[in-house]
Amino acid sequence: MVKIGYTMMTEQRDPRGLVEDVVLAEQAGFDFSVISDHSFPWLDEQGHAPYAWAVLGAAAHATSRIPLMTYVTCPTFRYHPVVVAQKAATVQMLSEGRFRLGLGSGENLNEHVVGRGWPAVTVRQAMLAEAVQIIRALFDGGYVTRRGRYFDVDGARLWDLPDRPPPIGIAVSGPDSCELAGRLADLVIAVEPDPALIVGFAEHGGAGKPAVGQLPVCWDTDRDAAVRRAHEQFRWFGGGWKVNAELPGTAGFAAASRFVRPDDVAEAIPCGDRVEDFVEAVRPFADAGFDEVALVQVGGDSQPAFLDWAGSALLPALRAAL
Repeated sequence: MVKIGYTMMTEQRDPRGLVEDVVLAEQAGFDFSVISDHSFPWLDEQGHAPYAWAVLGAAAHATSRIPLMTYVTCPTFRYHPVVVAQKAATVQMLSEGRFRLGLGSGENLNEHVVGRGWPAVTVRQAMLAEAVQIIRALFDGGYVTRRGRYFDVDGARLWDLPDRPPPIGIAVSGPDSCELAGRLADLVIAVEPDPALIVGFAEHGGAGKPAVGQLPVCWDTDRDAAVRRAHEQFRWFGGGWKVNAELPGTAGFAAASRFVRPDDVAEAIPCGDRVEDFVEAVRPFADAGFDEVALVQVGGDSQPAFLDWAGSALLPALRAAL
């Protein structure tokens, strides 16, 4: 059975609302939850970007069952990998073993704020690989000192370590990232239902390890309102990772998506309240070999009503179908 998750989308919700929503998601019966980690929203219309790690601490305290996961954190620009390791170990302890650390090579949208430039993707992938090695070394305990190509570590140690380190997931979008993830990750993360990503991950050491996908949806009893909201807040989504990772701010995403029509968004994102439309949107992930799919409900204020509907109608239908 494919596990169905809930996304705390920080770009569209204030921090207290995010915590309240994940509590409702746990009550609704979602199998797991993930949280985005941004310093900017993609579009001004979304209007939020709280600090994900503070939200995770509050969510760990406010919930008791639902697993938590970053989807994803970049451990190479805004955050030094030593800092990421400390944060992840702390959240794993606060959540009593319910946390997974999802990592990726980042987006210019968020990482430009520290003024370190934005190198080519090959460099970003090499930085990610080095960061993962540092994080794992710290999870092993003891002192860590090293001089790397991209990061230096001087006598670092995690003084509070969980009994079980958080599993590490790595986001993939093509062959090179699949090789990196297969070699270094405990699970793979992707936003496209592309079976080649699962195969590539397996071929490089990831066989039998979990694959976690993500799907935006826009529930509303008024389908036209859902389409309008999805277009307003998620029209950037169709650009694809290769474009989205390079754009430096909300103005860039607005310009890149200015010709996207509401009908274009509705073709990619299930809108309305027909359960079967949502089930069919999830099915390609199951067919591609994903074990878990996290849903993103578009629109911050719509979260409580969506979660109520998901608990009573959507989750039972997904479990019956998948």
